[in-house]
Order: sequence, then C-alpha cells, then structure tokens
Amino acid sequence: MAERKVVKPVKTARVPKSSRKSIPTKDEQLLNVPVAEEVRRLRVTSDSWRVLSIVGEFVWGFDNLQDVAGGASIFGSARTKPGDPMYQAAEETGRLFAQAGIPVITGGGPGIMEAANKGAYEAKGISIGCNIELPHEQYTNQYLTRSLDFKFFFVRKTMFVKYAIGFVVFPGGYGTLDELFEALTLMQTDKLTDFPIVLVGKEYWSGMTEWITSTMLREGKITPGDDKLFTVTDSPRTVVRTLLESRKRLGIATVGL
Repeated sequence: MAERKVVKPVKTARVPKSSRKSIPTKDEQLLNVPVAEEVRRLRVTSDSWRVLSIVGEFVWGFDNLQDVAGGASIFGSARTKPGDPMYQAAEETGRLFAQAGIPVITGGGPGIMEAANKGAYEAKGISIGCNIELPHEQYTNQYLTRSLDFKFFFVRKTMFVKYAIGFVVFPGGYGTLDELFEALTLMQTDKLTDFPIVLVGKEYWSGMTEWITSTMLREGKITPGDDKLFTVTDSPRTVVRTLLESRKRLGIATVGL
C-alpha cells in the first residue's frame, strides 16, 4: 500500500472569476511587460534575483518527487463533471494504473484530474497532484496522497515530464493542448524517447488528428512519422497496457494487469 501523506483541506467550490487575487502571481510578475515606471525600475534589479526563486522551486519539486519512478501524467478538462463518460473513463484509468503499480500524476484540480486521482486513490495507489498558483484560485481535489503547489508553470510542466513515462490526454481545452503539444515537440526533437502519448476519446480528437494528417503532413509542416507520435483510443485498458509496455522496455518493475 502506498504511503499516505497529509492532504491539504479541500475547498468544495471554485472562486468566481470576479474574485481575482489582489496580488499578481509569480508567473505574472515574471512574464508580463511592466507598465508603471517604478515597476520597470524594480525589474532591472529584481529579474536576475528571481532566478533564485525559480531554481528553488525546481529543487523543491525534485526533492518531493524523486522517489516517483515511471508515473503516468494524466491531463484533461477541469470542467468535466462526475457522470460524464470521460470522467468515468479517467477514474477507471486511474484505478487500473494504481493496480498496476504505476503512480498517477495530475494537475491536482477538478474534472478529469479529480477523476484520475480518485481512481488511483480509492485503489490504494500513489495519487499525486501538482497544482498551480493562478490569478483565479484553482482548488485541490481531495483524492491525493501527495499534493504540491507550484508558482511557475514551466517548473510544474517539467515535473509532469520528468517523473512520468507517458502522457494520457483526455478531452480538454487550451491547457490540455499545451501539455499535449509540448510532449509531441519533445518527442519530435528527440528530447524524449519511448514516451507514449495516448489520446482518449476518438470522437473528440478526430478533427485534430485529421487536420494533422491532411494539412500539417500534406503541406510538409511535419515529416512522415511525426503523425504517429501518439495513439488514440477509447479504452482505459489500452491506455494502461501501452504505458506498461513502455515501462517493461525501460526495465521498470510493474504489477501486471
């Protein structure tokens, strides 16, 4: 049984967009162009020092996840509700990963993230949530054995890749597509090898996959084979089996399905 770590208290409702945090997040302070003259002057001296905060968050993330071997990072919409077929599929996927001894890693929020964490948690597996500080607060779901809160998106995204041996991508929006295409880029440029990327929901992803083949590939924007860097399925068991095969090739011990 996975060792349980203290989970932070869970809030049950999302803050409406009108109740924005009064203080800019660390990401905002780093990325946005300063407008006020005083802010511009401060930035001249503060940006280089901000690197120390970034390095510190990398070290903190590595320290908290260094014992995780070959997890599955699962992405999808935070807006997916319980009862939705994709919520149920994500929950089943999390359960199967836990039974196979594979840690489940998500963004720690609601929707698909909650479903995958719930499946892993209730199956007594390792269920990790890597949450992010947002201008409008995102709440942590309650199905976590380990909860981490990041300030910088790029640090958090590194953790999703570094401690996983594959991505599982359920239907989602811009954030989901961001994670998907970053992983595809890392595969295309050989920064990652033997890193399965599995899209769940054939109907949902059909338009995008058709466009990749009929437009991007046909016009030479990607090379033949780049359109094969991912697979598409509707089956949670196929998802888990795909990552298990990768773990076997990498020599990481698993519990068979």
